[in-house]
Amino acid sequence: MKRVSGLLVALVWLLAGCSTVPLTGRRQVLLVSEQDVLSSSLTQYNNYINTAKKSTNQQATDMVVRVGKRIAAATEEYLRENGEAAEIKNFSWEFNLIQDNQVNAFCMPGGKIVVYEGLLPYVSSDDELAVVLGHEVAHAVAKHSNERMSQQVLSQVGATALGVALHGHSTAVQQAAGTVYGLGSEYGVALPFSRKHESEADYMGLVFMAIAGYNPDAAVTFWQKMASGKSGSTPAFMSTHPSDARRIAEIEKFLPEVKKKYYHPR
Repeated sequence: MKRVSGLLVALVWLLAGCSTVPLTGRRQVLLVSEQDVLSSSLTQYNNYINTAKKSTNQQATDMVVRVGKRIAAATEEYLRENGEAAEIKNFSWEFNLIQDNQVNAFCMPGGKIVVYEGLLPYVSSDDELAVVLGHEVAHAVAKHSNERMSQQVLSQVGATALGVALHGHSTAVQQAAGTVYGLGSEYGVALPFSRKHESEADYMGLVFMAIAGYNPDAAVTFWQKMASGKSGSTPAFMSTHPSDARRIAEIEKFLPEVKKKYYHPR
């Protein structure tokens, strides 16, 4: 059994190639083609956004768009300067504020970003909103959705059917996309990522917001407010995240390096 498991792991790495996450260098298994990921996520996103109610709060909407564009520009700047310029073509940035009381936000592959109005009481400045948007953009840059889809495909089909499952727009890939993107659920499109992905997005998000000129120190005050919770319950945005104390401690550990290497106030 151990030998079979070892062969399966080797097969997965052979099919996936050697992929690493920008900034962190973590190796990852990406079995699904980027085109399949972008196509399936765009379908799910369009189904959602066509029925969602966009915010009528023009000031808050402008804030989301303004901060989002700066984060996106900073992200592309990082990719160009670090040998990842070819990845930029995979992003078509879009920023929306939606009428929904959830304390949540998400970024689909390809850079389609949604912030729910329920998050607004927790963001009192552009810097604090940049914490959220930097974190969500990081999920897309790190291809966390592809990782989750790949895990779903593996769990559904097993080793012997892996090659068939990955051929074109297979049923297995479509089912995996449906699971990852939440099947158009009324309360959110993207299901929570793993804690490993969340921690990685925290770090990468700090870098992207710092490059954009936003003060990464705002991450500590933002997450403290999120941890306290105005309603006394854990916001959906934090449902599978690391514990509050651990998250804030890790962010405080990252801050000196991020500020020294990437932060230039604008």
